[in-house]
Amino acid sequence: LRQGIKWTNGDDFQADDVVFNFGEWLNPDTGSSILGLWEGFLTMNGIEVVDASTIKLNLDGPLLAVPENLFHYPAQIMHPSFDGDITSGKNPSTGPYTLETYVEGERARVISRYANGDSGYWQMGEDGNPLPYLDAIEWIDLGDDQTAHVAAIKAGEIDNIYDPRAETFLALRDDPNINIIPIATAASRVLRFRVDLEPWTDNRVRSAVKKLQDRQKIMDQAYFGEGILGHDTHASPAQPEFAPMDVPAFDPDGAKALLAEAGQENLEFSISVGTGWTEIVAYAETLAEDAKAAGVTINLDTMPNDAYWGLWTETPVGITTWAHRPLAVMVLPLAYIADSTGTPVPWNESRWVDEEFTQLLQQAQGTLDVEARRAIMADIQRIQSERGSIGIAWWVNFWAIANPAFQGMKAHPTQYNLWREVWYDPDKDPHKK
Repeated sequence: LRQGIKWTNGDDFQADDVVFNFGEWLNPDTGSSILGLWEGFLTMNGIEVVDASTIKLNLDGPLLAVPENLFHYPAQIMHPSFDGDITSGKNPSTGPYTLETYVEGERARVISRYANGDSGYWQMGEDGNPLPYLDAIEWIDLGDDQTAHVAAIKAGEIDNIYDPRAETFLALRDDPNINIIPIATAASRVLRFRVDLEPWTDNRVRSAVKKLQDRQKIMDQAYFGEGILGHDTHASPAQPEFAPMDVPAFDPDGAKALLAEAGQENLEFSISVGTGWTEIVAYAETLAEDAKAAGVTINLDTMPNDAYWGLWTETPVGITTWAHRPLAVMVLPLAYIADSTGTPVPWNESRWVDEEFTQLLQQAQGTLDVEARRAIMADIQRIQSERGSIGIAWWVNFWAIANPAFQGMKAHPTQYNLWREVWYDPDKDPHKK
């Protein structure tokens, strides 16, 4: 650990603080998605405190993604006194900002430790000045309607849009007063089936529905063609170990034959979708229309996004938004394996577990050489595409959209707001001219 780091309450940041967090992550009762990242590689018995600034992880096997796992967005380090209430503003942090205001559904505001009279943040900028440069950052909840976001940034009422949709990008891409930075990602909208529920226990039925995806049409209608076509495996061409595959064809006749073989000629089912994700609604609507060619009836069970997050692991069929991970061998153990007791890990929303897939994945997780890892991934991807529980029609592009006065902005595929070195230049602000 970097020495000399202080929590905002004045405590020294030490090894025991990190061990406390590992204890939370690896406790099945916590329900943390991080558990899946370490499953089969690390238990609390393998965590050794060498001294106050050194922790040794004694792994049960080689694991290449240790740095990425510790950068996973739920892996923020909390003080051992964390009270579980993020709205209180009382929980210590080691970061550059402290929480001043948090009102769920309305706004959150953080202020610089320096602006708050605390000189305890460690990092310096390239110019030799202490970070962060911005005195405060405020997030305002404008709701799911992207037209409100577009209107607000055009009027200078906000300076950045978090998680902009494709229609937002289209509305702003030709505006000279808006800075747009694109990036390809491994973020996706995942059509998934609960394989422990009928009729999805039958791979023929799952495969038939996958064949009803006209992927280019879905991406065009749902995301205006802004992305990369998918292959029904949770590995993206944007990830280094992806093994090239042919994009599966739209095949209603093949789907019809599989359904007849499975005794599901008149298949009808519902897909749960959050209406705030307009691209997900369009995905489901396009799939429903094209499924008619195979005699399949698909109904949309629409709801607000927050309602979807209340049932995303429980609904029989849903389309879930999944964030980017830098490595395929990070996301796959989050959602497609079981823990040591055979129970699907917390984020395994489809309950799909495949012994051969799991064994190959554990091997890939320990293979540092990317070419050798890609050779293993070819089988992993094939298995998931052929007998897995998901359909992925396309991978989404993301954009950083901001007032050009804010210099140093970068697009991040996980949409992290890494703004420590962002600064404001009033001469470049179109709303100050």
